[in-house]
Amino acid sequence: MAITDKPERVIPETLPVIYVYDHCPFCVRVRMALGLKNVKHALHFMANDDITTPTGLVGKKIAPIMQWDSLVMAESLDIVQHLDQDPRLGPTHSIAPFTGRQDLKIWQNEVQNLLRNLQRPRYVATGLLPEFQQLDGRHAYIRNHALPPYSSEEWKALSLTEQVRKYEECLSRPQHQIKAEIDELNRQLVVLNNLIHSTQHCSEGGISYDDIDLFARLRSITIIKGVEWPENLRSYMNYFSERADIPLYDQMAL
Repeated sequence: MAITDKPERVIPETLPVIYVYDHCPFCVRVRMALGLKNVKHALHFMANDDITTPTGLVGKKIAPIMQWDSLVMAESLDIVQHLDQDPRLGPTHSIAPFTGRQDLKIWQNEVQNLLRNLQRPRYVATGLLPEFQQLDGRHAYIRNHALPPYSSEEWKALSLTEQVRKYEECLSRPQHQIKAEIDELNRQLVVLNNLIHSTQHCSEGGISYDDIDLFARLRSITIIKGVEWPENLRSYMNYFSERADIPLYDQMAL
């Protein structure tokens, strides 16, 4: 797809540095805003067990973080808002506000546990994402990200050995069980396909925070092998991947 509607390239004298995890949808929100505005920036991929870097910047382990000259900010939507209101980065208020659509929120809630089962073990199993290049990073993620049906409290009561085994077992389940989950996800994607307004913005009125949030969440689905994307929804993903300069995971899907 040839993207012809990108704004003029913006290259600040000092590049904004964005501290991120590649898989993190909140981090993708910020990357997406910078990409949509065509702002050159530096990406710093933190190891998932790196506590020192974020704590030194904002006092706690969190992502994303933006550092630009003397400014240091956390919280993804606050960063997006700041970027879109800064005249040094091109036209301001180029991303419309959230529309308040409840149907998208309902859809996200419907697939939450399904995606946790399908995505979380694949993040650490690929061995390719920068935050998981070392075992300590993978273990840090596993310790803090429960698999269904465990609650966060129940998950933390397990030993790391038990948690790792649960992740491995989730990927090695009988194929018919995994296929049933992917089939359900495929059905849910058809539902979502009928909710998006166009292949270039999910809600009426142009690109909005709805897209900043939706694409960031949907990107991780591309790490799941066997997903069947409806045509319009796949075009939507391809459009924002190219427009925002954020690669999808299709080539490493498991």
